Amino acid sequence: MNNHYHHLVLGEHALARQHRNGSYVAYGTHLERPDDGPQDLSDRELRFLARAFQFHLATITPAGWPYIQYRSGPRGFLQHLGGNRIGFADLRGNAQYASVGNIEHNGRAALILIDHPRRQRLKLLGTATVIDRADDPELLERLVTIGTTRMAAQAERSIILDIEAHDWNCARSIVPLYDRDYIAELSGLYQAELGELRSEVQRLRAEVDRLRG
Repeated sequence: MNNHYHHLVLGEHALARQHRNGSYVAYGTHLERPDDGPQDLSDRELRFLARAFQFHLATITPAGWPYIQYRSGPRGFLQHLGGNRIGFADLRGNAQYASVGNIEHNGRAALILIDHPRRQRLKLLGTATVIDRADDPELLERLVTIGTTRMAAQAERSIILDIEAHDWNCARSIVPLYDRDYIAELSGLYQAELGELRSEVQRLRAEVDRLRG
């Protein structure tokens, strides 16, 4: 198991608490060997990212404070650009440009993505870059291809992230919320199964009538 995420996240105080509470074996021991270096995104992470329609983005302010913003779009708006690079079209907002400014000041960023129905959670650490439309219109066009007309009209820039490390969280605290698309998908499956059951009932009734005759 790659230990890069642990080297980036766990410090002496976290390790001290792990020792006191008995969780050091599960986490802290990963730091007993040298840092393995950046983690590659596997098919598992890429499949998860392809399903995402929302995430929270954390950046660092010039004053050193974490700053968190919400981003959303149609499923697949967060796209794989090859290797460990992902990107999304950043839409016109309230013109504060806080996240964009933070990235231009210090590119370190973190993403957390949650699939509530499946109770899965993925954390990503990486370096973000802001690319304005004028500097690379083709990239922005690619990132909004999967989006709506509204998304294309409001896209101002591309934000790309070179992922350094990632980690899957446990499902214990995830509330299993369900969006409209997921409910529609389940409903479609149930309707298909119900149709098959009705057909089987009709067949059995016909067979019973035949035997009675």
